Amino acid sequence: MKLYRALLGLFLLLLLAGPAHAQKSAASAKAAAADSAARPAAKRQLQATRISEAIKIDGDLDEAGWREAPVATNFVETRPTPGRPEKHATEVRLLYDDAALYIGAVMHDVSPDSIFRELTQRDDLGNTDYIGVFLDTYHDKLNGYGFFLTPGGVQLDARYSPAGGEDFNWNAVWESRTQLRGNDWIAEIRIPYSAIRFSDAAEQVWGINFARQRQSTRQQFFWNEVKPQVDGLINQFGELRGLRDIKPPLRLSLTPYVSTYFNHFPYNEQGKRNSSTSFNGGADVKWGINESFTLDATLVPDFGQVQSDNQVLNLSPFEVQYNENRAFFTEGTELFNKGGLFYSRRVGGQPLGFDDLDGRLRKRTTDSDGQIRQGEYVVSNPGITRLLNATKISGRTKNGLGVGLFNALSNDVYATVQDSTTGQRREVLTQPFSNYSIFVLDQSLKNNSYVSLINTNVTRQGSTYDANVTGGLFRFADKSNRYALKGQANYSRRRGQVFGSTEQVDNRDGYKYSLELAKISGNWNWSVNHGIESDTYDPNDLGILFSNNSISQEASVSYNKYEPFWKVNNLRTNIGLYQTLLYKPTRRQDVGFYSSFNTTFTKNFFSLGGNLDGSLVQHDYFEPRRQPLGEYYVRVPANIGLNGYGSSDYRKKFAYDISLAGRWYAADGARTGRNGYDVGLSPRYRATNQLSFRYNFNFSQRHNEIGYAGSLSDQQVADRPFIQNGVADVILGRRRRTTTTNTVSASYTFTNRMSFTVRTRHYVSVAHYRDFSRLNPGGEEETVDYRRNRDNSFNAFNVDAVFSWWFAPGSQITVVWKNANASYLAGDETLPQYFTNFNNTLNTPHNNSVSVKVLYYLDYLTLRPKKRG
Repeated sequence: MKLYRALLGLFLLLLLAGPAHAQKSAASAKAAAADSAARPAAKRQLQATRISEAIKIDGDLDEAGWREAPVATNFVETRPTPGRPEKHATEVRLLYDDAALYIGAVMHDVSPDSIFRELTQRDDLGNTDYIGVFLDTYHDKLNGYGFFLTPGGVQLDARYSPAGGEDFNWNAVWESRTQLRGNDWIAEIRIPYSAIRFSDAAEQVWGINFARQRQSTRQQFFWNEVKPQVDGLINQFGELRGLRDIKPPLRLSLTPYVSTYFNHFPYNEQGKRNSSTSFNGGADVKWGINESFTLDATLVPDFGQVQSDNQVLNLSPFEVQYNENRAFFTEGTELFNKGGLFYSRRVGGQPLGFDDLDGRLRKRTTDSDGQIRQGEYVVSNPGITRLLNATKISGRTKNGLGVGLFNALSNDVYATVQDSTTGQRREVLTQPFSNYSIFVLDQSLKNNSYVSLINTNVTRQGSTYDANVTGGLFRFADKSNRYALKGQANYSRRRGQVFGSTEQVDNRDGYKYSLELAKISGNWNWSVNHGIESDTYDPNDLGILFSNNSISQEASVSYNKYEPFWKVNNLRTNIGLYQTLLYKPTRRQDVGFYSSFNTTFTKNFFSLGGNLDGSLVQHDYFEPRRQPLGEYYVRVPANIGLNGYGSSDYRKKFAYDISLAGRWYAADGARTGRNGYDVGLSPRYRATNQLSFRYNFNFSQRHNEIGYAGSLSDQQVADRPFIQNGVADVILGRRRRTTTTNTVSASYTFTNRMSFTVRTRHYVSVAHYRDFSRLNPGGEEETVDYRRNRDNSFNAFNVDAVFSWWFAPGSQITVVWKNANASYLAGDETLPQYFTNFNNTLNTPHNNSVSVKVLYYLDYLTLRPKKRG
């Protein structure tokens, strides 16, 4: 409790520091300076130099062209002290020819020891310096590319967009080399035009910026000043001029793959093999349809090597949202993510009828003569859908119109069930042949503004339903980029029958809208927003929405101090109020507040933050799992939550992250003592610039939590008294829930193109019920003598070991070993103790998979016959 009080005191002190500082700075001169700081810096210009002599990418800037090119220098610090000129100069030159851009950079420093250069995997920065090149090729000040290079030669690349922010899932094929020379390090980069998109105008102006990080001092610099008080990044770029007579090349590449798998699971059943092998082949195709648009297609894709999901015990009424780890669905999808209507895990995800299979089996029956006839049981029920192919077409015209088209096809999926008496098997369709498509129009406007239209569609074969969602969204900012109005309106439509039933879907038409007005630049910012989701709005066939049927209002204000003061480098604070209502019928749900702060200390770069939030008595209409909403709800007492977190200086060999959280609830009648605690600890150790280790420990416990105890069945004797005329009561349970997660990972990077990583995760969650009650209309609970043991525990164990070698540009060999085990135990089988669960996990059968996958990148521009002079 002392730590919580200390964090709370520090939070209140820092929160009040902002207004106090603002009052002292009320003089007109300082106000004018603050107003100027909230405006973008004047745009610098860099002249591109055309060359005819070939540039060899070797880290030596010894070609004549480098000596003739103008120098971009005098970088300006962005953090930790915005506005300061750099002390150790950065010099960047840019050349171009008919095929590529060339960037040569020299980063001066104090000594070789001041140049941090940890080796990592591609797109993983680590503890290192870097030089970055940013391009806004259509000069729309909204969308751009980023190319980063570390002293160790590690490449990182990213796309920038209003929808995706900074997206490092995007990968391009480009060349680079670095060298250390005395107290300097040198970078030489070649970015082929095939890696980016731009117009075919005879003379072009691009947005451009360069960034440098000096990790030894935790400083970041930009050539064209980037002010943290100003909203946006791309709109703060300088200008690249002098690009003449460059033509977008034919962008055509093929990346075929072959993969082989060996799987082992100890079934130890007669007639059933413990081992199996498979061989797969397919390809990814990229084709530049014209200078603006690119087609990406994956044919017979293989996603077997992606990182394992972090499975959890889900006691909520909503599904678990998992991360997308498949490269095709994370790379170049910024247009398709506009509006939040695309949840890519739906494509090739869990079959539509996976969870309802038990209801389609023949049950055990008893004849009039008392003879029991056994029913069917499930032999296999595939949890994923086989994807046949997927295609993306996306791009942006010279007038700023972005166009995206996505389409994917998945095959039929069948479960196998068997008759308990005769042994006869039959197949049950759980997912029909399906087509998924998305269409997007996104028009960039002046002043960092846009309007967009998105349509998603799912069409299924056979007697089931199809789904369509259309959304429109906009953002309008004023000329000074200080205020913005944004909004969105969606319409969802479903037609057809519920899968596996003759009933028509009941949520045929629904809508959603939201509107927000905000001050977006400066030290003081604020926002107000309002939104509605109708009770029939449902985008979940290709998107994800946990709950609809809501009305929400929110208002927030923030104060951010970007320059160092007192003993800290910066300060970010915010506080907000919110209210949610049930849309139909209109009923109160929740009213509360939230606030946060974070800062970094100047001397030791220790980062510290915290959050404080609270709410009045909530009415949870979703926890009872009873339709229609509005009559039944679970009372959640008034509560307050506090958490604090800290991170030490990552430049040190040993560093750590720590977090502590607690939530306390008011008494609810005779029920008292409800609370929850969370602890997180994550130490990391960098043994060398090539070898690092990390451990994550997370522990949470919920005491006297009230929640849905599970569905009732007339097959269970203990449930029968609570089922009347086929209608089951809503049974709630008071439970203690304990969750522990241990994750250990290690990484060894041989070179900037070869690495080995291993990640081991063990998760266990146990729920123990103390007593039960019947939920009546109006949130009233009635204590009942319910005797069924509802305790449960869930274990998940995964090992992902990956060897990766980029043996040529865009070409890769990966060897992956996966070890997996998951078990759900209920009732008397539940294992309450952590180490008992851990031993059970180790001693139960595991699935092992070893796979080898080879991708080879073939670029038409390098394969085509050379023209003879």
